[in-house]
Amino acid sequence: MKKVIFTLSAVVLSTVFVQAQTATKTGEKPSVAVQAVSSSLAEITFENDVHDFGTIEYAGNGTYEFKFKNTGTEPLIISDAKGSCGCTVPTYPKNIPIKPGETQVIKVTYDTKRAGSFTKTVSINSNAKTAQKVITIKGVVQAAPTEEAFPANGKKEDGATPFEKH
Repeated sequence: MKKVIFTLSAVVLSTVFVQAQTATKTGEKPSVAVQAVSSSLAEITFENDVHDFGTIEYAGNGTYEFKFKNTGTEPLIISDAKGSCGCTVPTYPKNIPIKPGETQVIKVTYDTKRAGSFTKTVSINSNAKTAQKVITIKGVVQAAPTEEAFPANGKKEDGATPFEKH
């Protein structure tokens, strides 16, 4: 049923677009009906589209939830979300209609077992007026901790301290 509605919507919008383009080329203004249909689409609006983690511990929490709202007048359907590399994994409401005014989240997880600075993007495809939206995460992952020669108590298993000779 969703595919039928989506296909029907695409045909109607294509027809409206062609009529609007034809009217523009001939110098006519598009009809009021054409203008009403083109402004009644879904729209995805993020609270913020960039998140800076700052400095993260190695293997620390690299997950952030981007909150968004359907600010359009039609249901919003996210068809795909892809990270710019395999270290960035988005989780999103897949092919679920998000009603006008409804809020949802896209969770983005970065693999923090990669030391150094990073800036990664997630491309989101939907049926919104702006069909593709890009959100960004960035930050710095600290270097992996190194093994200490002596444990926190300052003694090896044999009882030696860093300053004793055997």
